[in-house]
Amino acid sequence: MLPDIRNYDRLMREFRWNIPARYNIGVDVCDRWAARAPDQAAILEVNTRGDVTPIIYRELRKRSNRLANALASRGVKRGDRVAVLLPQTHQTAIAHIAIYKMGAIAVPLAAVFGVDALEYRLRDAGVKAVVTSGAGATKLAGIGDALSGLQCVLCTDGASAGAEDYNAALAAASTDFTPADTSADDPALMIYTSGTTGPAKGALHGHRVVLGHMPGVEFPHEFFPQPGDRFWTPADWAWAGGLLNSLLPSLHFGIPIIARSFEKFEPEAAFALMANMKVRNTFIPPTALRMLRAVDNPLGRFDLDLRTLASGGESLGAETYAWGREQLGLTINEFYGQTECNLVLGSCAAIGIGKPGAIGRAIPGHEVAIIRADGSLCAPDELGQIAVKRPDPVMFLQYWGKPEATRDKFVGDWMTTGDEGMLDEEGYVRFVGRDDDVITSAGYRIGPGEIEDCLIRHPAVAIAAAIGKPDPVRTEIVKAFIVLRPGHAPSEALAADIQHFVRTRLAAHEYPREVAFVDSLPLTTTGKVIRRELRERA
Repeated sequence: MLPDIRNYDRLMREFRWNIPARYNIGVDVCDRWAARAPDQAAILEVNTRGDVTPIIYRELRKRSNRLANALASRGVKRGDRVAVLLPQTHQTAIAHIAIYKMGAIAVPLAAVFGVDALEYRLRDAGVKAVVTSGAGATKLAGIGDALSGLQCVLCTDGASAGAEDYNAALAAASTDFTPADTSADDPALMIYTSGTTGPAKGALHGHRVVLGHMPGVEFPHEFFPQPGDRFWTPADWAWAGGLLNSLLPSLHFGIPIIARSFEKFEPEAAFALMANMKVRNTFIPPTALRMLRAVDNPLGRFDLDLRTLASGGESLGAETYAWGREQLGLTINEFYGQTECNLVLGSCAAIGIGKPGAIGRAIPGHEVAIIRADGSLCAPDELGQIAVKRPDPVMFLQYWGKPEATRDKFVGDWMTTGDEGMLDEEGYVRFVGRDDDVITSAGYRIGPGEIEDCLIRHPAVAIAAAIGKPDPVRTEIVKAFIVLRPGHAPSEALAADIQHFVRTRLAAHEYPREVAFVDSLPLTTTGKVIRRELRERA
């Protein structure tokens, strides 16, 4: 845990990692608490009617042991890959815990993935077993014989074509299981990258990744946990933001986490859930926060008791930052990381670390810099690539089956992120954009985040994305894809008004020379805009 030091410079100096040589995620987040506080609520599951079912640690241990035994009896061994294809539900947590205790490798997959995305990841990872729902089992059945290595599918909604009944398998298995004696560096988890710029790669992490995340959770959640804390995130538990920023840290600290599966993010329902469940801590990606802005007077309409609100995954923007203070009465603490090395930069309003338009500063325990292509350090306010220095306990072990891609990720001891940014004199990092998202126009290098932040200030704009469109004169021009607020209709006059709005607030070279009105933006499962798809449309 972070020491309770409310001075950033001293906190950075005095923080020390304490990573044990032998460590198992499943034992840490489940069995440890089952022995210490067996009747304590680990998960509070909320169904569509609003009914709440608590899952206590004793039950979490029993059910995860049963699942570990069931998988073992079906041939799953230490080091085998087991996919978890489930929405935000208690069975997701049970599956992860069981896999970790077996010494196998969990491969979380988003329930929204289509057949092609699933087939690619399952084949690439060489998955031996899958724990899924009825919807997931239907998708797997459609893949057919393409997955020759897949031996077992357990379905939480009962037996179906090609899938066994999960509940029956657990009922027939013993509640006694001896966890594998794993080292902190043994493989535990493989999360596939978002695939915004090409085929997704499996980022393999060791058991230590959970401990490596702790400072990055504690810092933006202002010395989490505090008495009365209770966590919820709309983020899918299949990606790093939901799993490693929310679910596993909450279980590690013995803090109840809310499980509520939404088919799509609904701002009104999100506020109602946070009020009804007395949520104190939440991680909400920037895209979802921009959607929440459409709800008028949230503090007046909902009995909110939030202590911390953290956000990351893409640039937050000064406009959304200001909205948090004005409409929610708290500071949104932004953080930064990526699948390969998560939560390494952040803000913490409790100790005065935060600046509008900036991600934050290095989180204790991590060395982060802005570097040039040759690995040398950039000067203050010089554009370069955000990089993290190894060794670092939150850093990935390798890309699965891609040694060359793993080597290419590093310049010396710096792990490059592919994200461009600038470091100011105070040590704050400003995110500019992905290397391939930065727009080059008439000699200027333009980050899309600043343009998008300006666009959503326009009263007609709900959400927006900016890309560079090839242009024979300027190299690229800025093109904006815009989703309008209810009550506004696309028109040439509105497009011209939006263009004028940006031009007069930013600069002549930054305003969108083309505007396209769309019903929705293409998003990854992590809530990031897939600008590659927009560039293809341009």
